[in-house]
Amino acid sequence: MIKKIWNWFWQPSKKFTWGAIFIIGGIAGIIFLGSFNSYVEYTNSEEFCISCHEMRDTVYEEYKKSSHYKNASGVRAICSDCHVPKKWTAKLIRKVQATSELYHKLVGTIDTLEKFEAKRLELARRVWESMKNSDSQECRNCHSEEAMDFTKQGRRASKKMQEAFEVGEKTCIECHQGVAHKLPVDPNADDED
Repeated sequence: MIKKIWNWFWQPSKKFTWGAIFIIGGIAGIIFLGSFNSYVEYTNSEEFCISCHEMRDTVYEEYKKSSHYKNASGVRAICSDCHVPKKWTAKLIRKVQATSELYHKLVGTIDTLEKFEAKRLELARRVWESMKNSDSQECRNCHSEEAMDFTKQGRRASKKMQEAFEVGEKTCIECHQGVAHKLPVDPNADDED
């Protein structure tokens, strides 16, 4: 039986044997998947993220003034470190969601500074909600409680961080909004604070 299947598999068709078709298909599949993965990784590069002026002229300039861009340790987080999940499935889901951003690029939803500022709060809330839903996993990819030296933090920061870890009900983004970008103005916020 096995010999019969083996012979059928390698019998010539009009041009190729089934084995050759299988091998060529496998090689084509590997080339496709490799190319696809390379492109997905390219879309995670800083170069790609700031290739449109909407990002380069606004949030990128804010980021360059943050400790995520320049700091004493010399470790730099780029756009994708905070905005794209590391796990492959979650990364692909985020990339599919990002296709709506292409539509907005084409129709000019935020193509001027004025339009961007008008949408800033909505865009920020979307990112904050996403980070909250993932328990700020993108933050935790670099920052961990075990690696923190609370004695080297300011007294207030040390106390707040330890309380947050102890209670465990909050996630990073709830206290650290605006860590890399300017906080948006909420026109509905009370000015009494």
